[in-house]
Amino acid sequence: MTSAHTYYVVSNPSPHGDASLHVLFSGESQTKPAHRLGPKVFDYFLIHIVLSGRGYYTSGGRQLELGPGDSFCIEPEQLVSYASDSADPWRYCWIAFTGTEAGALIRSAGFTPGQPVIRTAPGSRVPGLFRRLQRALRHKSGTASRRALGYLQLLLAEYADAAMPAVSKSGSGPSRTEVIVQQMLHYLSTQYSEDISIESMAQTLGYNRAYLSRLFKEHTGQTPVSFLSRLRVDKARQLLRERMELTIEQIAFSVGFHDPLYFSKQFRKYYGIAPTEYRNEMKRL
Repeated sequence: MTSAHTYYVVSNPSPHGDASLHVLFSGESQTKPAHRLGPKVFDYFLIHIVLSGRGYYTSGGRQLELGPGDSFCIEPEQLVSYASDSADPWRYCWIAFTGTEAGALIRSAGFTPGQPVIRTAPGSRVPGLFRRLQRALRHKSGTASRRALGYLQLLLAEYADAAMPAVSKSGSGPSRTEVIVQQMLHYLSTQYSEDISIESMAQTLGYNRAYLSRLFKEHTGQTPVSFLSRLRVDKARQLLRERMELTIEQIAFSVGFHDPLYFSKQFRKYYGIAPTEYRNEMKRL
């Protein structure tokens, strides 16, 4: 049984004129079984990311079967056709853009006429960036075009990373998962004093929460929640020693705890002593 057909598209409210790079529109659709476009040509660049289902993309006499995580790029004046599978039709997002710099950016991202497909790994930021771009265009504000361009640049950077040979195989650099874990560590270590959560981190980084939590646990031996809690308590311990003029409540708020009682419980959990007792011990030294 297939999902019901849906179609959604949002256009850039700003005219592009002679811009070097401009997003035209973006959308998402759950296609009908055997849904087909072409053979036809477009006068702009068009990238699709397959979210689910299967289908076929044909260009230059080659037919490629594509599934979840596959993205294909259509270039201007290129004769192409693509069709959803009759039993398991595609759900995909797309973005159309144009400009004098578009071709060079597409090449730097890894798309070429000979290799129009890039496969992204599970948990990739690409689907999330497509939807953020669509939300930016939906605002219809004066900054919509600029925001959309920012998300397009981030998308192309993600594709460039995905198209790169895995550096972990050569041992010449960190693997992709190691880079993601470093991004999480950096986020938590710099944002711990704010009202953040693992959900907000996942949204900011553009990955699935469960995927990030699993990677973090595999590489650090602890969950992101445990790491964040311990980090906040350690920072509080430092303030208890070095900022005697601050109250316990002020220190709790400074490191991201909004409930002083909960802060005290967490401090005792890690150090076996209440914050007030710890401070008194420091004063006696």
